[in-house]
Amino acid sequence: MKVVVTGTDERLAERLRGDGFDVEECPPLQADSYDWVILTSRHGVERLLARLEGSLPRVAAIGPGTAEALRNQGIEPALVASRSTQEGMLEELPRPAGRVLFAGAEGARDLLVRELDADFVPLYRTIELRPDSFPASDLAVIASPSAARALAALDVGIACVSIGPVTTAEALREGLDVIAEAESHDLEGLRRAVKLAASQAGSSPS
Repeated sequence: MKVVVTGTDERLAERLRGDGFDVEECPPLQADSYDWVILTSRHGVERLLARLEGSLPRVAAIGPGTAEALRNQGIEPALVASRSTQEGMLEELPRPAGRVLFAGAEGARDLLVRELDADFVPLYRTIELRPDSFPASDLAVIASPSAARALAALDVGIACVSIGPVTTAEALREGLDVIAEAESHDLEGLRRAVKLAASQAGSSPS
């Protein structure tokens, strides 16, 4: 049985492991000693707020989707990167940034950590699903590097529309055919990119 321990006393987790339980520690997260918290996804917003204890400093969102998730929780981001990449965030974050906390997915790129000497806390884990089959289609939308890897593993030879440069780079490394990339790295950007790709191919929604 897997048990999530949300308290701060590490002795409980140790004792439960000794009893044979699969224990994952998920202690409260305190961010008020930082100057900035950087978030890079909707999932990150949800998981951060679920664990947050105390107040938030200035929050930087990597793009409009993350910013929308923050606003839905009553939090106005102090910065929304124009380019929804870690590189874009680095270009716009004021310097010196002070103490920075990057809260994101386990295994996230470490560019922000290295360039800003930021602390990193993994809030969630991305599990790459590998379906046994893929529906017959003309176009696939990929919204993350993990989605690109999963699609490549199926070897279906389908054209792709990507949400942004990081996903595109991973898709190309995996040998996928990326025919369009969203200009704005959000749902509306993907929608426009799909419509553009369809028009260039001479197709339209049925």
